[in-house]
Amino acid sequence: MRTKLVLLATVFMLLLGHINAKAYQPSFSAAGFFDLNNSGRKVFNFNVGWRFHRGDVAGAEAKDFNDKTWDIVNTPHTVKLEPTEASGCRNYQGIAWYRKHFILDKSFAGKKVVLYFEAVMGKCKVYVNGKFVKQHLGGYLPFSIDLLEAGAKPGEQCVVAVCADNSDDKSYPPGKSQKMLDFAYHGGIYRDVWLISTSLVHITDPNTVNKVAGGGVFVHYGTINDQLAQVFIDTDVANESNRKNNIKVETTLCDSNGNQLHKIISSVSINKGDSKQIKQSIEVKNPKLWTPDSPYLYQVQSRIISGKSPLDGGMTRIGIRKVEFRGKDGFYLNGKPYEKLIGGNRHQDFAYVGNAVPNSQQWRDAKKLRDAGCRIIRVAHYPQDPAFMDACDELGIFVIVATPGWQFWNKDPEFANLVYSDIRNMIRRDRNHPSVLMWEPVLNETRFPLSFSLNALKITKEEYPYPGRFATGDMNSAGVKDYYDVVYGWPKDTGTVKQSIFTREFGECPDDWYAQNAPNRAARSWGEHAQLVQALYLANSYNDMCNAPPQFIGGALWNPIDYQRGYHPNTYYGGIMDNFRQTKYAYYMFQSQTNPMLKPPLSDIKPMLFIANEMSPFSDPDVVVFTNCDEVRLIRYEHDTLIQKAPKALRGMPHPPIIFKNAFNFFTMRQYTYNQKDWQRAYFKAEGLIDGKVVVTTIKMPARRPTKIVLHLDNEGQALRADGSDFVCVVAEVTDDEGNVCRLDKEAIHYKVEGEGTIIGNASILANPRLVEFGSAPVLIRSTIHPGKIKVSARVLFPGEYAPQPASLEFSSIAPARPLFYEESPHITSNEKKDMHDRSFHPTMTETEKNKLLNEVEKQQTDFGEKQIIK
Repeated sequence: MRTKLVLLATVFMLLLGHINAKAYQPSFSAAGFFDLNNSGRKVFNFNVGWRFHRGDVAGAEAKDFNDKTWDIVNTPHTVKLEPTEASGCRNYQGIAWYRKHFILDKSFAGKKVVLYFEAVMGKCKVYVNGKFVKQHLGGYLPFSIDLLEAGAKPGEQCVVAVCADNSDDKSYPPGKSQKMLDFAYHGGIYRDVWLISTSLVHITDPNTVNKVAGGGVFVHYGTINDQLAQVFIDTDVANESNRKNNIKVETTLCDSNGNQLHKIISSVSINKGDSKQIKQSIEVKNPKLWTPDSPYLYQVQSRIISGKSPLDGGMTRIGIRKVEFRGKDGFYLNGKPYEKLIGGNRHQDFAYVGNAVPNSQQWRDAKKLRDAGCRIIRVAHYPQDPAFMDACDELGIFVIVATPGWQFWNKDPEFANLVYSDIRNMIRRDRNHPSVLMWEPVLNETRFPLSFSLNALKITKEEYPYPGRFATGDMNSAGVKDYYDVVYGWPKDTGTVKQSIFTREFGECPDDWYAQNAPNRAARSWGEHAQLVQALYLANSYNDMCNAPPQFIGGALWNPIDYQRGYHPNTYYGGIMDNFRQTKYAYYMFQSQTNPMLKPPLSDIKPMLFIANEMSPFSDPDVVVFTNCDEVRLIRYEHDTLIQKAPKALRGMPHPPIIFKNAFNFFTMRQYTYNQKDWQRAYFKAEGLIDGKVVVTTIKMPARRPTKIVLHLDNEGQALRADGSDFVCVVAEVTDDEGNVCRLDKEAIHYKVEGEGTIIGNASILANPRLVEFGSAPVLIRSTIHPGKIKVSARVLFPGEYAPQPASLEFSSIAPARPLFYEESPHITSNEKKDMHDRSFHPTMTETEKNKLLNEVEKQQTDFGEKQIIK
């Protein structure tokens, strides 16, 4: 067999208007660079064709180990598909093996060939042809191996084996047992793997060479204003050849479309086995400054050239902006005071697949959060996927980057050293992103010693010793109030510290930390009343974030997306979206806080209004409308008009909810539907007005008899990539004849897929068939490695004469963005299919042990968990 290098032309585009040739298709970086033509660097998608076995197997690292009965999977990969309700330590924890067979083409001889892992959960060991090469500790940061140095030979069969272990281990961060954890350690090689080929004279990888404030390309800034921006580019180049090399470092600054603005060339001589950092600078006149509402990105194109031959290179996207935290005067952006930064935290897991989320969904997450009005995301509680960071750069979302950690401290000095390593590596990975607003180098909600806090701050300053670097942490954590740039606190803390204040987690209000019943937590399936209670509660919390002096700069909701947890049996339901990213009422409350006059280039921000009432027999009499308009005109049953202006305050949320008291009564509506037989008049029409003009209109009708299924792609305009890993959510809604969603329907939807797609999950995890909840039943469709047409069909599980009619949806996948490097195509064996049904569980703790751990959790949560209480 010979390894396949597959680079297919983009042939197919999605049909039915969901995606067209003009739709924006985002690009994603690999190992810190976007692809650059004629750079000498080749990047291959190494995700396809890994043999996989869940569990430990003696000798699985050996080159000649017999893995023929193992499944063949693609990364990003989760060690076990889980149902949507998988909290309470139901996910698999333990060892899993991955093995990939391949042959490097002889053209790789004499090159630098690196295998780059974006992340593997927990601790892992990597072997090449049976030889141990590297152990990596921690599941959230990248590492790499040099394949040729490790023993791979071009033209010969090679096997890379990875032993991944997401078991509890207190020796490295986060360290805390999942049994006491507020999130989950979903296992596997769950982010991308890239094969990167360059010359032996190449730009170094900052996460590999371990140079303080060095390695790779580091872009930082001096003076920044409307007239001038000083841009400094530091490029670290290594010579791994057997002779001295004279090279040129060519750096080109381009606009967002790739048009050249400035070019600078430096000649340098590098001895064999040596490396040098080349410092260059460019002055940009009248720069386009990056803001959340105008996130302009320049391109820095880097090339290493010998004679006329490119040796290595890549493109870095940068945003030029000046951030200042002026203490009691608050947050300034580009020299001007900026409004409150309101957003949310983000855990990275998704329904069924755990953390194994493709780049497209990372982008969709950022897009949905930005459309909801989030201008800031605090990553919780670890560095996120590089694709999510890329998305935040271009969508205009500030990010607080946190080191892995949550309510755990190990007194062993080696634990602190590993945290320090994480701090360095997260800064080295993310330092060029304009979206990065602050670094959170200390462990979340953790009682650590002062020496650790000071060392973490010192390392942050060492790794980013230039203007624009800010560190933050809890104001009641050791050293933070006295030494850090920004502190986490609450509006009530204004005036008590000299720094600007930000709330890291607002909106929580549990009855206690054992039961955890709370008005901010509402599963989408609980229906409109629960969702309305959540939305109005969060509106009060949101208002508190806005109703504070300038020293208080904003806050992040905990947590905008539902996620799985270790220590509690329930999914965290506090999201404004569920774990499929289906919206709840609270999403529209957030969205209503956007400025309808702003037009961020990639975000759907515009005049909006949403009627939070289904007009069902069980709907509330008060009709709540979320809108960013000045006033709303509500027309009932075509003749009764109510007008209400949005309540305004000197300080507070921009657009409080509009509530039409006692505007809905089922029996009044019934006069039209039953008595007059005129059901067409039984609707509400809402008009949003700005400056006296109607700018948006929506109609709400009560759902009648369920008659059909309607399918739609939740893809945010992105094409499905035929790389074997990408997936898209298809949503089936049960509707009446007019297309009104039947929110009370209780069908189960059975899906079938034909063509170049597969369904993720089956009946064993309640994925297919899928129960209808609040009117909808989503399914995940994964691409194959061949571009082509995909047909998704949906029917009710038990069809009948009057059952809702089936539906189908056709679309197409397009070629992968980078060539696929693989030898074996994906294949799931009968053993894996059988294993999907194995859900046996054997308790590992007594009730006394469980209660002891849960009591400790409650103590820790109470200790650090001062949450916002709205009465």
